[in-house]
Amino acid sequence: MSWFSWLFTLWPSSAPPLLLVGLVGRQLGLRVGLQVVQTVSCSRWGTPSSQGLFQAGDVVIGGLFNLHSQPPAIDNNFTQLPHNTPCTGLEHVPLQYIYAMVFALEEINHSTTLLPGVKLGYYIFDSSGRPPWGLQAALSLVGGESASCDHPVPLIIGGASSQEAKILSRILGPLSVPVISYLASCPCLSNRLQFPNFFRTIPSDIYQARAIAQFAIRFNWTWIGAVVENTDYGHVVFQEETQGAGVCLAFVETLQRENIVSDARRAALTIQASTAKVILIFTWYADVTELFLQLSKINVTDRQFLASEAWSTSGDLLQNVVTSKVAKGVLGVAIRSSAVSGFENYIRGLHPNYQPDDEFLREFWEAEFGCSLGAVHPLNISISTPAKTLQRASFSPCRGTESLEGVQNQFTDVSQLRVTYNVYLAVYAAAHALHSLLSWPDTDSSPGNNSSTCSSPKHIKPIELLQHLNNLHFTTPQGEMFYFQGGDAPAKYDLVNWQNTPEGSLKLVLIGRVDGFDLHLNESAVQWSTESNQVPTSVCSESCPPGTRKANRKGEPLCCFDCIPCADGEISNQTGSLHCERCPLEFWSNAKRTACIPRQLDFLSFNETLGITLTTAAVSGTVVTTAVFVVFLCYRQTPMVRANNSELSFLLLLSLKLCFLCSLVFIGRPSVWACRFQQAAFGISFVLCVSCLQVKTIVVLAAFRSARPGAETLMKWFGPGQQRGSVFLLTCIQFTLECAMSSVVGFSLVLGYIGLLACTCLFLAFLARKLPDNFNEAKLITFSMLIFCAVWVAFVPAYVSSPGKYAVAVEVFAILASSYALLLCIFAPKCFIILLRPEKNSKKHLMAK
Repeated sequence: MSWFSWLFTLWPSSAPPLLLVGLVGRQLGLRVGLQVVQTVSCSRWGTPSSQGLFQAGDVVIGGLFNLHSQPPAIDNNFTQLPHNTPCTGLEHVPLQYIYAMVFALEEINHSTTLLPGVKLGYYIFDSSGRPPWGLQAALSLVGGESASCDHPVPLIIGGASSQEAKILSRILGPLSVPVISYLASCPCLSNRLQFPNFFRTIPSDIYQARAIAQFAIRFNWTWIGAVVENTDYGHVVFQEETQGAGVCLAFVETLQRENIVSDARRAALTIQASTAKVILIFTWYADVTELFLQLSKINVTDRQFLASEAWSTSGDLLQNVVTSKVAKGVLGVAIRSSAVSGFENYIRGLHPNYQPDDEFLREFWEAEFGCSLGAVHPLNISISTPAKTLQRASFSPCRGTESLEGVQNQFTDVSQLRVTYNVYLAVYAAAHALHSLLSWPDTDSSPGNNSSTCSSPKHIKPIELLQHLNNLHFTTPQGEMFYFQGGDAPAKYDLVNWQNTPEGSLKLVLIGRVDGFDLHLNESAVQWSTESNQVPTSVCSESCPPGTRKANRKGEPLCCFDCIPCADGEISNQTGSLHCERCPLEFWSNAKRTACIPRQLDFLSFNETLGITLTTAAVSGTVVTTAVFVVFLCYRQTPMVRANNSELSFLLLLSLKLCFLCSLVFIGRPSVWACRFQQAAFGISFVLCVSCLQVKTIVVLAAFRSARPGAETLMKWFGPGQQRGSVFLLTCIQFTLECAMSSVVGFSLVLGYIGLLACTCLFLAFLARKLPDNFNEAKLITFSMLIFCAVWVAFVPAYVSSPGKYAVAVEVFAILASSYALLLCIFAPKCFIILLRPEKNSKKHLMAK
């Protein structure tokens, strides 16, 4: 059974074989392997003998790298058929990744402690950033059908993008072949249920997204624009990390590799039009180059850019003179750098003479030195000759003295090994997992065999290697502990800043680091886009100053708001307050609404003219009422006093005295208890007074009605006991109102109840005003109630429109005026007869018609 048929037997039932056939058939062509016909013009693969970089060993590890970059894609304007454009030249940085893998393997092969006696080999392919090619190479490696590779590869180091890593992991998952990526950072790959065979030596993007979110929160950048790649790499969790922290996205522009020119132009115009001064860019460095080029064309140089690790250390961008004005002050997250001892000497010691079969080194050498390592005779050139061969034919032969010792480019630059170190770590992780596996007793030994044997390097099972990777812990040659958290590496980043140099170019400066979710930043070392130490401001609305509160704008993000001044009696003493706080009862807000200050008391004093006048009137009323009370007490046996229900008259005089006295409580410095007692005394005194008048009126009506035939029993219902009970009941209702509500509404109810009693009393007295009697008290009650109601009707608008202490004066005046009206209208005529016309104080005179 071939390995491809074996793959079908391992494919889960949820994925039908026909689906896999369609997928692999579309991507691999007519047969699985490397010898397929490619219709694209960007292929770097030739015959099987020249495919990739190979070194035999006891265990061969596969490697996939994007050695040749994809060209800038043309815009799909539907004016021509879609086609693939040729790949550009060999990339220096991925080439360094390849030799980092080779260097690490050679270093391990020379180790006496790690895999002693076991030689590691490698088979490295160039996938040119195209997932179908990477998948094609991976399937050939794990199937053992690659040229020069007799046994299946148990592990692959590759997946230079999250998209490629997902494809590799899903396809190789049923085979349990581990994939260790050095550059795939999508958080989705942390899902062990979907990607159980995936590992990576680069942290998940969730950590750098949180680090950038901490930047925004730390520097109060609440209004940020975002430009992201239209892939899993661009769709990160930045917005989730800033939720609840008051950070909003002003816009989100998406860049698509296939339409990068038009997309970058559109994003540049959006950045120019936006009020956001801080722009987050989460995309590949090649896309950023085009975006910065478009920004430089429209002269946008005042934005602060936040960089993801994909371009924060890009040498191409740092050295680009055209975009240097746009890119100054970039603040970014970078993959943690580390030194690898001996690697620089290894790089500079590379030479095609020592690696004659190394096609990658051969291509680099010819492009770097402009010479040909193998001249092509002009007569051998035909139409079918590859472009690479045609280019070599134009070069003169190399002299053999060329060397990398003096060459300065990205391939030989080992000052900051970032992704390169991730590749180095991936190789060591694979080696330590192999070491653990080969040191583990073989579980397939026969039961009768008591000897302890270990697994053979020639019969490594990927699923066993996968188990040892899951439990991996080792110390790197640099002395750091390394382990996989699930399939993820510990989150470690550098924080970098792009700063100007005296020569006018940009340099990369280390300003901090990230360990897990902890951010350590040296703020004083940052050079911002303003070319100073002044932190840029990026907000939709300026923070509301003290004395105001935020008010969100309808239909706009929470970061866009208006500042509303606090109302009277409310304050906000912090910047950006959401609410205004009400001052305590004895305090008031100052003019700026930023602090509560003691209220400036404006009260009716006993020492001022108005206070003295009202006090004199109240005291005089009390004295006169007392005098009337004494007169009635002395003449209580006379017909005048007895005929007018002496008990209710004494109770009415007592309530009038209380009315005069309660007015004094309203004068003087107010206090909580004084204010409470004012309203209680006022309400109860006047209800008692009006209740007495109402019962007196009812008694008068009942007395005259009882004189009619058949109505003798009417007075039985209005005897002394019923009269006292009626007064008590009507007054108790006012007690209930006083206790229920001590507010404006409660005061209104108190006045309303007094008004209701007064109107009822006025109506009854009006009915009894013409009853036949020489001294009809109902006439006096009617006139007094008219004055009483007129005073209190006029009181309401006067009280509402009077400010401060004058409102109190209005209330005191109303109390005194109504009290005097009742006292004079009801008791003055009686006192006149008792004291000055005693001859009329007789029963005969009172009963006269």
